[in-house]
Amino acid sequence: MMAAGTAKSRSRVAAHYRRLVVKLGTNLLTGGSDRLDQAVMGALVDQVAALLRDGQQVVVVSSGAIAAGREELKERLSGRGARGQGAVPIRQMLAAVGQSRLMQSYQALFAPHGVTVAQTLLTKADLDDRAGYLNARNTLLGLLELGVVPIVNENDVVATDEIKEAKFGDNDNLSATVANLVDADLLAILTDTDGLYSADPRHDATAQLIPRVEVIDEAIEALAGEAGSQHGIGGMATKIEAARLATSSGVAVAIANGRAPQVLLRLSCGEAVGTLFPPSTSKLESRQRWLLAGLSSRGTLALDEGAVRALRQQGRSLLPAGVRGVEGQFQRGDVVTMVDQQGRRVACGIVNYSSADVARIMGLRSDQIAPKLGYEYGAEVVHRNNLVLL
Repeated sequence: MMAAGTAKSRSRVAAHYRRLVVKLGTNLLTGGSDRLDQAVMGALVDQVAALLRDGQQVVVVSSGAIAAGREELKERLSGRGARGQGAVPIRQMLAAVGQSRLMQSYQALFAPHGVTVAQTLLTKADLDDRAGYLNARNTLLGLLELGVVPIVNENDVVATDEIKEAKFGDNDNLSATVANLVDADLLAILTDTDGLYSADPRHDATAQLIPRVEVIDEAIEALAGEAGSQHGIGGMATKIEAARLATSSGVAVAIANGRAPQVLLRLSCGEAVGTLFPPSTSKLESRQRWLLAGLSSRGTLALDEGAVRALRQQGRSLLPAGVRGVEGQFQRGDVVTMVDQQGRRVACGIVNYSSADVARIMGLRSDQIAPKLGYEYGAEVVHRNNLVLL
């Protein structure tokens, strides 16, 4: 029920939520079954098309490939048992078969609206360096400018559970990374629950929906729990992790029930649906977003109190005098994480010197770099323009 007032409000905030990333979970797309629910998918596609007609841009991060593959191969896998069907090679085969079926569904549903979709498969390794990050970003932004809807999924065929560093692990975290990647205004995580509750509503009749979370602290994390779902990988805990990453890079996040009437249209105009996590900071410049994602940190620098204070309170660069320890092996131009004396993350940034060089110059004044190394790449270990606070 879109009243005139609602439509007017939506038009007023359209510029604020010009670019949306919409994450669609497995249980939402399957209704908890072992096959895609075309009616649910169609309703969500209709809403995305309506947003496009209003001049907004949408990236869809979609689960469901493995479920689609399981539907196709159900009879052939019937003798393997539930345990065998959960093995990594089997899931990869299901993804390989199901990804094309998933895309065919989206193509068929978007076609009546005159909307073109583009399959986009990503792994962590694709974004592990600056060039890969920028290539993915430029591709997605180029598609959006052409009015194309990218359908993003993790490339499960090549990203395995055993290769932890190459895998996002679930599409919740992938959606947050994509929201960061494309400078989204809103990340809408649509699932089969209404949002974050004060307790598990399945077991506690007094559980109340939490409409807004200003700060994601230990209490909020405790409410999310750890359990996943039967068909999906991510539970509420991974959605909270995703919200933390996205909000820390200036993106608003909403966790809502994807089956709620016109949920995307209502979220896009600022209506209170589900649980909203407002941005915890202003939008960050593209390079800072990439650093904040922490996908490619090669090592760690331990800082003294003076250096921490200079970074946080004075907005200065990191000088060798403030470095007290080096962990890991990295080269000039790599990303490193900076921590305080208690091991808490302070910042991350692009380093001007290798780990071996930093180990030799740490604690020294900047004018001592050249005499110590025989060369110099600047007075800073990490320049403030290549650094973002955490």
